[in-house]
Amino acid sequence: MKTIKFLSMLALSAVLFTSCSDDDETPEEVNEEEVITTMTVTLVPQGGGDTITLQSRDIDGDGPGAPEVTVSGSLDGNTTYTGGIVLLNETVTPAEDITEEVAEEDDEHQFFFQTTGSIASIVYGDTDGNGNPVGILFTLNTDTAGAASITITLRHEPKKPNDGTLADAGGETDITQTFDLIIN
Repeated sequence: MKTIKFLSMLALSAVLFTSCSDDDETPEEVNEEEVITTMTVTLVPQGGGDTITLQSRDIDGDGPGAPEVTVSGSLDGNTTYTGGIVLLNETVTPAEDITEEVAEEDDEHQFFFQTTGSIASIVYGDTDGNGNPVGILFTLNTDTAGAASITITLRHEPKKPNDGTLADAGGETDITQTFDLIIN
């Protein structure tokens, strides 16, 4: 009888040891999506002139309210602007600067710029550690007078390198906004 009890306990121990094995693999880090309520784009004309600010502010985040989109003025024609983007989460106090996180994780982020009308070109001004564009900093060149628009999209985990289009980049959109502009 003692032998049967011993063998039963030995079999139970074997089952417990195999089902409670030590997992040496490091668990994958969970990187929660950032809450971005505000995108502010600053355009400073090279050679002097008025700084133009583009802003999209959606204080309720993914709530029912639409973002408030503002453009502080018109751009000058045939002018080069130095651009910079700041992203904030204003659902917390003080507001969290999401731009810092994008810069730290630059290999996992990229801004994409789609333009229409009197914008001649946009050139990336920063790169990640592998030499791929990020887009927190950029240069915008205007063309002659007319209407224009710029759509700025931040993608998380895009394919890098890519051909500069959203279709080729893949990934997930963290924020996107279209700004209507007037070029004088």
